[in-house]
Amino acid sequence: MKCLLLLSAAVLLPAVCSAAAPSIHVGAMYEYAAPGTRALLKRVRNTGEATAFVRVQIAEVRYAADGTFQEVPVDTAASGAAAGLIASPSRLIVPAQGQQATRLLVQGDRSAERYYRVRFVPVLPRSEDEFALTDAQRDDYRKELSAGVNVLTGYGVFVIVHPDQAHYSVQTETRDGHVKLRNAGNTTVVLDDVRQCSATAKAAGCSPARKIHLLPQRTERFTRHADQVYRFQIIEGDARKDVLLSPLAPSGADSTLGDVLQ
Repeated sequence: MKCLLLLSAAVLLPAVCSAAAPSIHVGAMYEYAAPGTRALLKRVRNTGEATAFVRVQIAEVRYAADGTFQEVPVDTAASGAAAGLIASPSRLIVPAQGQQATRLLVQGDRSAERYYRVRFVPVLPRSEDEFALTDAQRDDYRKELSAGVNVLTGYGVFVIVHPDQAHYSVQTETRDGHVKLRNAGNTTVVLDDVRQCSATAKAAGCSPARKIHLLPQRTERFTRHADQVYRFQIIEGDARKDVLLSPLAPSGADSTLGDVLQ
């Protein structure tokens, strides 16, 4: 019988869900195409017990001035500026306990930064898919999964394509109650390993780390406290620098973005 993917059933009937099924992994959830980079290699691993048939779907993420966005499917039949980002190949057959790779090819205009959502979607192969299977092979695969999980889990990867002429400029505005970082450049800056820490305990008392992608013309605000500091790295392309945002001075005096840590 087929395994129904209900949380309660997953607890009560573990044996039913133990049949062979693919389980894919795609590594990092963010990929970056540096200026001049025309291709990214993305590996797809299958740690499951059945072959994975994976379709690669790409949509361009277009942001409006108010921060909202829409996803526009990429026309893989187009060329030049209209194509943007394409996957080659866009269909992968990944054997159990094996891996395959696809290249994400950057095409078209790169005068401005562009963003893409790449989805790796395991599917049950159909006659219209380009997996080059016979009807008998497709039927055999469906039968193999019929006793197990046939709601297959896919993954989305966010790809940032930097402009060829990248310009980095992080501006700061410091107030009594907060520090605001603004990306005045034309390409994304990464605030990595962002932690809020006790101002008196150097090796302990920090919050879990966060990663913030600061898109061009966007801001990130950090609320200041008298007994807390923020520690993180600013990543601008290949350059990294460690930064400390100092605590709010008890006297109310202003402090700045700060001290570069060694």
